[in-house]
Amino acid sequence: MRFYIISLISGAECCENPPTLSSSSGVGSVLEIGGFKAYVSAPSSSKLAILLVSDVYGYEAPNLRTLADKVAAAGYYVVVPDFLYGDPYNPENTEKPLSIWIQSHGTDKGFEDAKKVVAALKDKGISAIGAAGFCWGAKVVTDLAKSDYIQAAVQLHPSLVKVDDIKEVKAPIAILAAEIDRISPPELIKQFEEILSSKPEVDSFVKIFPSVKHGWTVRYNVEDKEAVQSAEEAHQHMLDWFTKYVKDEELLHFVDQEQ
Repeated sequence: MRFYIISLISGAECCENPPTLSSSSGVGSVLEIGGFKAYVSAPSSSKLAILLVSDVYGYEAPNLRTLADKVAAAGYYVVVPDFLYGDPYNPENTEKPLSIWIQSHGTDKGFEDAKKVVAALKDKGISAIGAAGFCWGAKVVTDLAKSDYIQAAVQLHPSLVKVDDIKEVKAPIAILAAEIDRISPPELIKQFEEILSSKPEVDSFVKIFPSVKHGWTVRYNVEDKEAVQSAEEAHQHMLDWFTKYVKDEELLHFVDQEQ
């Protein structure tokens, strides 16, 4: 647990610009999936799912739900589970600083919880699943990418992800990182890129976005045009990655037979 604490408090970026949480934000609905409350935004018939794993501020963050709606508009069944059990980090709660909060919200538990949601999605008839993780959630998604739980992974300004994690990744993975980031600095991201480059069996895409800080893809000021533009650029990279790898294999097989 000591690793979690050191990694998360080593950079103030982890907790900067906390969102104003809203249980009613977004055009989707809160449902139960795999035993968890989850924000779900989806077309009714999609067999392709995207799992979005939040940062420490949880699944009620409006920008995260807006992103879920955007991905759903592209045809995916998008799920944002409450892996924090209704207890997102609150920087104003002085009785529970981050070093205490994280002790009951380890990413190892998040990974076990994510496996339950993946299983529930497959039980619903979902044929392919992609997952994107933000900060805390990036470690959860990386763990999923070490096996066959998902078809594609995206890290957005990751925290807690280590070199050894990247060595074990099996699913196609995109890493979208910030230039200004003491938690996962560019030097570390470049190590990730070198490792992935040595794994030709795993397709990868790594990009370090200039002049942005850790958390920029979901904790941006919607009134700041430049911040919105930078976030949307990352969102598009994420969506492009899923478009490339999260596909209905049964449909593809049928098309191949027809041709």
